[in-house]
Amino acid sequence: MEVEILTQHRAQQQACKVKASAWHELPVAAAKSLRRDPLLAVNFMLLVVGTACGPLLLRAYFVRGGTRKWLSSLLQTAGWPLLLLPLCFSFLSRRQRRQDVTPVFLMTPHLLVASIVVGLMSGADNFIYAYSQAYLPVSTSSILISTQLAFTAGFALLLVRHRFTGSALNAIVLLSVGAAMLGLDAGGDRPPGVTGPQYRAGFGMALGAAALYGLMLPVMELSQAWHAARAGAAALTYTLVLEMQVVIGLTATALCAVGMLVNKDFQAIPGEARQFELGEAGYYLLLVGTAAVYQCFCIGTIGAIFYGSALLAGVIIAVLIPATEVLAVVFFHERFSATKGIALGLSLWGLASYFYGELRAKAPDTEQKSSPDCEN
Repeated sequence: MEVEILTQHRAQQQACKVKASAWHELPVAAAKSLRRDPLLAVNFMLLVVGTACGPLLLRAYFVRGGTRKWLSSLLQTAGWPLLLLPLCFSFLSRRQRRQDVTPVFLMTPHLLVASIVVGLMSGADNFIYAYSQAYLPVSTSSILISTQLAFTAGFALLLVRHRFTGSALNAIVLLSVGAAMLGLDAGGDRPPGVTGPQYRAGFGMALGAAALYGLMLPVMELSQAWHAARAGAAALTYTLVLEMQVVIGLTATALCAVGMLVNKDFQAIPGEARQFELGEAGYYLLLVGTAAVYQCFCIGTIGAIFYGSALLAGVIIAVLIPATEVLAVVFFHERFSATKGIALGLSLWGLASYFYGELRAKAPDTEQKSSPDCEN
């Protein structure tokens, strides 16, 4: 009996040592999990490519002679058919493993309705964002869009009860001050051919797009949480998440297509292609490339929510601001003023503050989980 007690005590001491060092090994563990899970790594890379390159391609459409805002809105979700191929492979794989009838779709009616709602929000956000890209330099719009982290944090608090730390509040203040500084310098980097009212409208639209997208991310997380909590519902798998993205993309694309019909964009496409600066072939290649890159962004975003949270997706998007800024200056020769540099610095400061707060918030949780097993 004494031997058993002594053995249990030594086992508890060993477990205590492991748990005490767990917090210091979190970065290593995160890197290992990234290597072990290919889907997590793929989603991260897709989100990086979409976030850094998507705004540049969309802005290139307007810089080189494009004028159709509903068309550029549609391009942001028109690549959803690319998801049908992995979904077909997933269905065939399930069919081989199961002997009974295999359902084609895993989505429940409630999740379908939620995805349609998010799709309508996405279509509206696509148009608002495309409107801002038509009149703002990429370096300006990227800083304004970074404020989506503040909106995401606020809506995540209301919808999914994500903790609101002091560091998160500090990040929100810094991001807001950076946007306000750009507002005070509004018009200083106005592109040629853009009027003052158009620039101000694009400025407001960029903030509106950030706010709406900041609402969309927690709504997607909430819909996944509701599905996971329903009794008898199918497990929340990555295949189900891809089905959600198909519905979201299809709904948003349909909404933008209606806008194109009303605005007669379909009839204007051939003429616009002939007058495009990159040529007719370059015009259609740019449209296809933009749709494919933005689909990478959509898949990466919903994957980040599936593996982490809405805030994780928001943070990754905001962290890539410097990359987009540098690429915009290189490819479009945009003027990078001192005010814009200070605003970018404040945004990065806010992001660093948010990261630091998240790390500190996780430390007590790790200690609390290890403390009961480490007593005596």
